[in-house]
Amino acid sequence: MERDTPSSARRDELLELAYRYVLAHGIGDLSLRPLAKAIGSSPRVLLFLFGSKDDLVRSLLARARQEEYGLLDELRASRSADLVAVATRVWTWLAAPEHRGLLVLWTESYARALVAPDGTWSGFATGTVRDWLRLLSEVQPEDERDTPAAEAQRTLVLATLRGALLDLLATGEEERTTAAVRLAISRTIDG
Repeated sequence: MERDTPSSARRDELLELAYRYVLAHGIGDLSLRPLAKAIGSSPRVLLFLFGSKDDLVRSLLARARQEEYGLLDELRASRSADLVAVATRVWTWLAAPEHRGLLVLWTESYARALVAPDGTWSGFATGTVRDWLRLLSEVQPEDERDTPAAEAQRTLVLATLRGALLDLLATGEEERTTAAVRLAISRTIDG
């Protein structure tokens, strides 16, 4: 968990600059000295404002989750949407080129959470899976959502989106992966 540090204008500014930096450079080999230099600060100031490098990383992960929560909130607001519409909208968002940096960061953090489940990335992967499954359950018919079949259906939709995302990030082949997502979702939900 991110430590409880009071917000300040300078901390918020540096967090946003650091976030832009990790979107461009990744988070895996993050070193305070190059980061601080790139964002116009010093390692000492970053440690003062964030407490430790681990706490800074946790703050960066929380910042990345804000992007995800924005999409989740948008999808929740469209209450008339069904599972096909929501899955299609999520894929459109995932496939958009302007989200590539965020999604590479998300993928890297997700993988690190699997490798070091009790470390800095603790809970990141589990939290994102639960958030997405909760959203997908909300758009399933209420009388079906608690059934094993509905749970399997939303799990398969999420797995399809995640797998296609990894393929898209690796190859950049948006047309092919989008066709595969559409086919898989239609078969999963309609078939």
